[in-house]
Amino acid sequence: MGSFSIWHWLIVLLVVVMIFGTKKLRNMGSDLGGAVKGFKDGMKDGSADAPAAPGATQQVTGQPANSDKSTIDVEARQKS
Repeated sequence: MGSFSIWHWLIVLLVVVMIFGTKKLRNMGSDLGGAVKGFKDGMKDGSADAPAAPGATQQVTGQPANSDKSTIDVEARQKS
């Protein structure tokens, strides 16, 4: 029960063609090719959106820009 011979694969191919038909197999092949092409294009676009230099990121400050005066800074309260 080693590897399958060419005759085994031809019989399997014949059964698959008889079950699904050539038109459906052709459509599945083109759908798979389109999905692979879309995935490659998405990966190419994703790498272009990444920042070019690590220094180009926004610097984080200690106080948020939209801080509310009614909020309490827990760390500052514990220090005093």
